[in-house]
Amino acid sequence: MIILMVITLLLLVALAWWVRLRLRKQEQQHQVLINVLRNEIQGFTGSSIGMGKRLLEIEEKLNLTAEKQVELENRDPGVLAYNQAARLMEMGAGVEDLIKTCGIGRPEAELMALLHRELQTQDKISHKP
Repeated sequence: MIILMVITLLLLVALAWWVRLRLRKQEQQHQVLINVLRNEIQGFTGSSIGMGKRLLEIEEKLNLTAEKQVELENRDPGVLAYNQAARLMEMGAGVEDLIKTCGIGRPEAELMALLHRELQTQDKISHKP
């Protein structure tokens, strides 16, 4: 009976030792996976930060370009007159209104009216179902 108890005890010790080895092996495998995932996360984070910085740079350039465009439009009185005329045409102004308000000549005003009508016609055609 004692021999049976000793054998059982030895089997239990062996089983405990085997389970401990398995757990240690699984722990090592999990640690490897954790390290792989950590490296991937660091890579994604670095890429995201880089893309964010690049996006900010592009946004700053775009804002600067828009500001310069407005400055250029406001510097040239001829461009300003044509921009104002285009806005007035969109609001329904006629050729005479453009001549009086914007100070452009009749040929330019008639040309703008013609272009505006053509654009409206194209918009109506392209928006038909």
